[in-house]
Amino acid sequence: MCTWCNSVAQSIVESARFDVVMSIERLAEIGRVLAYPKIHRKLKWDEQRIEQFIRQLYVRAEVDLRSTSVEVPRDPQDSPILAALIASGADALVSGDRDLLELRGKYPIQTPAEFVRRL
Repeated sequence: MCTWCNSVAQSIVESARFDVVMSIERLAEIGRVLAYPKIHRKLKWDEQRIEQFIRQLYVRAEVDLRSTSVEVPRDPQDSPILAALIASGADALVSGDRDLLELRGKYPIQTPAEFVRRL
């Protein structure tokens, strides 16, 4: 079991030090990713725990429904994520996605490790 992963996940849901902004599509994607075998082996979360985390995240997060047009050249599927960053005026986008990280010079994008160091 990855206790570090669990504590970070809990911090995201409970922390009042930052706001969480995401689209409803990203929330659904997080639920799918948490069920991946590789992630399941690390977290040891059953389906009920994943659902609980997603519900907590939904309640905690500002689900951004505004539309902003922006393109991520290397991966257009990442465009809604970048659009949520821009539309919300967030201080940072936290992602391990290489295509998004390529845009760090233009947008405030941090790796999860960089973000955790700020907690």
